[in-house]
Amino acid sequence: MPADPLSRREPLPWQCPKPPEDDPDARERVEAILASPSYRRADADLDFLARNDMRGVRLQIDYFKPEALFEAHHITDTIVVFGSARLCEPDAAHRKVVSLKAALAKDAQNHALGRQLAVAERVLAKSNYYEVARQFTRLVGIANRNANGTLVIVTGGGPGIMEAANRGAFDVEAKSVGLNISLPHEQYPNPYVTPDLCFNFHYFAMRKLHFLLRAKALVAFPGGYGTFDELFEVLTLIQTRKINPMPVVLVGESYWRGAVDFGFMAAEGIIDQEDLELFWYAETAEEIWEGILHWYDKTGEPLLLSG
Repeated sequence: MPADPLSRREPLPWQCPKPPEDDPDARERVEAILASPSYRRADADLDFLARNDMRGVRLQIDYFKPEALFEAHHITDTIVVFGSARLCEPDAAHRKVVSLKAALAKDAQNHALGRQLAVAERVLAKSNYYEVARQFTRLVGIANRNANGTLVIVTGGGPGIMEAANRGAFDVEAKSVGLNISLPHEQYPNPYVTPDLCFNFHYFAMRKLHFLLRAKALVAFPGGYGTFDELFEVLTLIQTRKINPMPVVLVGESYWRGAVDFGFMAAEGIIDQEDLELFWYAETAEEIWEGILHWYDKTGEPLLLSG
């Protein structure tokens, strides 16, 4: 990129090459002006853009850049996949368990290692969902290609279940999106997101907006606070009619029933009985995909036209 002429320290071509003879300090004062933050162009002044009173501008930028690229790539329909960043592929989960068992065998009284092993074994027990997510997005990618559709997988762009979902699309040469976000502990995008469709947000609010603007379904695998945050926001928006109804699939019924007692909430009168119909459970990639297709067939507006 060519240098910005306003940032140059040498006199511009139309300037006098020497300071006025009666003011030998003029050049130094010009240098001070050019070095002052006030002289930076506003769009190149990161310190200025970081001010509290520029938050509205930052929000707009956080919205407009992904929006422009979604439009440029003609992405109109998406399926959003959420899930834990910690649920790695089965082989990696198995190696972790083996490693911890070996370490604990050498230090049997190490309670911290014992707790780590217990957690690793639970992660291993759920690691099959990595393969379920990967297989599901393969199905979506193949069906979309056969129908000449515009349906694209969207994830948070990170590791674990997000990686698996992007990877499944990658396996069948389908585009997929990653909506990454700046965090105190840097989160790197997984290697399977389409490079031109991986975004790095500053604001969670804008990230959430782009998750849902084109969403045709939400698939939530076992996850933690982030997954719960996104899931319950979507359920709330559907419940309050702020967005149109869409399929919401909770993958791994035993996990979700253990993590959230929806029946108890209904029995307590905190939610209506009909709110339990805003989602359903599934276990396999085929169940997820067939359930979503059936939901749209019932509406009279199929998600994909037959190719």
